[in-house]
Amino acid sequence: MSRNASAIVLAGNGTNCERETAHACRIAGFERVDIVTIWELVAGDASLNGYDFMCLPGGFLDGDDLGSAKAQANRILHTSVKKTGEPLIDQFLSFINNGNLILGICNGFQLMVKLGLLPGLNNNYTTQLVTLTNNDSGRFEDRWVWLKANPKSPCIYTKGVDTVYFPVRHGEGKFVARDKEMLETIQKDNLVVFSYIDPKTGEATVHYPENPNGAECGIAGICDPTGRIFGLMPHPEAYTHKTNHPRWTREDLPEEGMGCAIFKNAYSYIKNRA
Repeated sequence: MSRNASAIVLAGNGTNCERETAHACRIAGFERVDIVTIWELVAGDASLNGYDFMCLPGGFLDGDDLGSAKAQANRILHTSVKKTGEPLIDQFLSFINNGNLILGICNGFQLMVKLGLLPGLNNNYTTQLVTLTNNDSGRFEDRWVWLKANPKSPCIYTKGVDTVYFPVRHGEGKFVARDKEMLETIQKDNLVVFSYIDPKTGEATVHYPENPNGAECGIAGICDPTGRIFGLMPHPEAYTHKTNHPRWTREDLPEEGMGCAIFKNAYSYIKNRA
């Protein structure tokens, strides 16, 4: 447990949760946490090299003008680093191939699916197989939801996690697979990490408002087969202390918010890996 753990939080072009996400990393124990903009990567003034954990935070990349995170996905896929000429996507793929961790939250999750980082089947991280599209409600949803973790998932971030309560704030959060076969594969391989649930039954739901966007099968987050690449629509970084909870003055809550577990599991994985 002697090596330091480092995290990079990618910001710029409309992200607005980078500070909260960096704070969650520091709470979890990361010794080095840097907020870096996409343009620093493009210029070659910064690099993913040397980091263990990359966070893609929430926000509204490029104003969602081409659909949530689509412009940023195109930028990463088709831009070269100015100082080296290296395709920017190659840095992301090297980061994954080196055994590192990536967490995408809300807009970051949207970016991951449109890049193809998720679900990442057969080590293919550049082909889009699923999407996150407009909420069935036809409006922006800002509410708290209950989620249940899949105990069979390989996801390293949800070790010891069962049911959690996180906020959502999105207009395009409905998870949809390319086709029925793709949805079945994701479910069969236990790549569904979190599902929206009805708190009365504890079961996954497609019903509003417990499922705030109409996601297929109530899917709120998925991972790749390694369990190291994980994205979800709800915001764990927005619940790291009891005062973040909407009823903190009326309920007897633990000091530590439920979101901390996600980041602590990432930290523990990095500290303990060979």
